[in-house]
Amino acid sequence: MLVLDENVPAGQRLLLRRWRVRFRVIGVDVAAPGTTDENLMPVLLNLSRPTFFSLDRNFSRPGWAHPDFCLVWLDVRRREAAAFIRRFLRHPKFNTQMKRMGNVVRLHPGGIGYWRRDARGWQTVEWPRP
Repeated sequence: MLVLDENVPAGQRLLLRRWRVRFRVIGVDVAAPGTTDENLMPVLLNLSRPTFFSLDRNFSRPGWAHPDFCLVWLDVRRREAAAFIRRFLRHPKFNTQMKRMGNVVRLHPGGIGYWRRDARGWQTVEWPRP
């Protein structure tokens, strides 16, 4: 299950829907609008292995890694959020729900940084070449 933070612009959500990417949105489908970052953790645990995408840097905290969800910080321009979400979901290292679980991820134009719950330190991978 994919979950988008309420800070992902409506236009980017529309683009994802056009690409047939299914997701839920905080404040619309899941939780109350304005739910604090810390209060989203229990909400995510009540969902079925969610991958949560946010433009908020707070979600890049390694201490928040959990085996039952994935947190993704979109460190990109707001108008590029949908494209980077789609690229991430197609990346060979993260293209299944099971591959994503337990990770805290930072997506940026230069690649992907991630912290695995069971590893030491940040790791990086490049975007695949087209």
